[in-house]
Amino acid sequence: MADTDARATIIDGKAFAAGLVDRVTAASARLEAAHGVKPGLAVVIVGEDPASQIYVRNKGETTARAGMRSDTHRLPDTTSQAELMALIATLNADAGIHGILVQLPLPAQIDSSAVLDAIDPDKDVDGFHVVNAGRLAVGLPGLVPCTPLGSTMLLKDRLGDLSGLNAVIVGRSNIVGKPMAQLLLAENCTVTVAHSRSRDLPAICRAADILVAAVGRPEMIKGDWIKPGATVIDVGINRVPSADPVKAAEGKTRVVGDVAFKEAAEIAGAITPVPGGVGPMTIACLLANTYTAACRAAGVEPERLDA
Repeated sequence: MADTDARATIIDGKAFAAGLVDRVTAASARLEAAHGVKPGLAVVIVGEDPASQIYVRNKGETTARAGMRSDTHRLPDTTSQAELMALIATLNADAGIHGILVQLPLPAQIDSSAVLDAIDPDKDVDGFHVVNAGRLAVGLPGLVPCTPLGSTMLLKDRLGDLSGLNAVIVGRSNIVGKPMAQLLLAENCTVTVAHSRSRDLPAICRAADILVAAVGRPEMIKGDWIKPGATVIDVGINRVPSADPVKAAEGKTRVVGDVAFKEAAEIAGAITPVPGGVGPMTIACLLANTYTAACRAAGVEPERLDA
């Protein structure tokens, strides 16, 4: 957390995410009661990556707590491309599964792009399929990547109407930067997407009423890059050596964002911490996307979940 004399309001993503999961749980129960449709999420993991195993377990537990069907498919790291594609085809055809998520990274023998492209776009709860990217770009209903979706929810909860605000996104990835830009354009922001080739990046950032950091470089964005009173959304999750020299010498690490938090908190009007900001929104939005996909499969208008 920030120092006690910090100016910025800390945006509590953990609390918002818990409320969102509660709303998804209630909406899913109403969907099942009224239409006999129980939202179902299938998560596929290949190999034994420890971080992925923890993440997948958390997804499964949260999905089950929300009253949804939760299927986890654990495959050995020797799984072939053909075997994984066959499983995706089976899940695409399963009417009880409304969301499919393939945990990345995948082993070297598997073409990740081909696997993600094989997922039915209407079940693509990660929002990575090119069809969903296109739907987002032209304003059609689709499934939106979870991190940008959660970030937008936090912004609207904090600021209300975003119309007319200058938004700067640092980072142009297909997973965060580009879909974040589309979502903020849809909210009638004036959007700038900055990146490693941008000239005078600090000056670009200082023009932002909303600054979204998604560049993947620890504490790159300094306090003096931030417009006084701006709202800062820090998407970065970076492991760096512990601030304690003894612990650092032992190989201990800590997690920081893409923004130098203490500096930024003295200038910004509101800021997400790392951890505890955007991160908790990812699984919550995954459940929200699964619920939305289940509604659309049943021809039912999804309830609003953002507040």
